Amino acid sequence: MTSSTETGNVTGTKDKSYNLIWFTEACLSNALRLEGYIDDAERDGDQELADFFRKAQADSRKGAEQAKAMLRSKLND
Repeated sequence: MTSSTETGNVTGTKDKSYNLIWFTEACLSNALRLEGYIDDAERDGDQELADFFRKAQADSRKGAEQAKAMLRSKLND
C-alpha cells in the first residue's frame, strides 16, 4: 500500500526524506558491490567488463555524492 501524501506515520520520517536516505544507501551499497564485480572481471582477464563495472561504480558514487548534498539541504526542511 502506497500513499500519495508524505505522512511519515510509520517511520516518523517524511516519505521524501526516507526516499532520499534510501537512494543514498542504495548508491553506496551498489558502489561497494561493484568492487567485487570488477575484481571478478579482472580475475577472468575481461578488461572490457571491468571497465564497464568501473563506469557503473563511478556513476553510483556520483549519485551518492549528489544525494548526500541534497540530504544536507533537504533534511532541514
